[in-house]
Amino acid sequence: MKTSISLILCILLFLGCKEESKLTFEPLTISDAACEKCPQIVIEIPKAIDRTRLAETINTALEEELITLLVYDDEIKASTVPEAIQSFKNGFDELQNLYPDETAKWETKITGTVSYEDKNILTVALNSYLFTGGAHGYTTRRFLNFNKRKGSEIENWELFKDRKHFEHFAETKFRIQEAIPQDDAINSTGFMFEQDTFYLPENIGFTQEGLVLLYNQYEVASYADGAIELILPFNEVKSYLTTRIKS
Repeated sequence: MKTSISLILCILLFLGCKEESKLTFEPLTISDAACEKCPQIVIEIPKAIDRTRLAETINTALEEELITLLVYDDEIKASTVPEAIQSFKNGFDELQNLYPDETAKWETKITGTVSYEDKNILTVALNSYLFTGGAHGYTTRRFLNFNKRKGSEIENWELFKDRKHFEHFAETKFRIQEAIPQDDAINSTGFMFEQDTFYLPENIGFTQEGLVLLYNQYEVASYADGAIELILPFNEVKSYLTTRIKS
């Protein structure tokens, strides 16, 4: 009987520790549309609520990304999200004053989700759509990776033991996916890599499917081609990574 009770307690303790390893988030929603013709702004992102260095790092990184996406008026040095929203609205007002009959309603929607988390790494995927006039809006996706043990954001170069080695592997996989002959130039089928040389994207992140290499619109292809995404399963990339991942 004592053995059974001890076993149950161990299982409960294990499950409790497993739950504790997950960071706690709450939804943060910000919307601003003061009038029918005013810019429409909708932000829905996760906010880390744990009192830890990691939570503070995540929230600060997300705030900085929001500011970068929203700032439009160079005269406002935005250091907060409300200031960045005002900058976006000022940009619209200035254009409307110049072209009152031609200015379409501006809008932006930014959403964020935790795309991956294990005991070592947490990734937030930030999706954004901005329309500031013209023929179409602009959609982007940004990955933010965090080291849970250090409580710090991970730069792309920190992900790999040997970046060049991984880059060569990724190019081979990219060519297979996009049907580019291995011996032909990387742009031979219509891609637009600078200097006709393959390189890793700025956006690299983790999802449950694996490591994602994401080229946003215009980065290596035309707008019509949309974003170019290469998903590499964990069992294929774990030997290249500096941090152990759940595979």
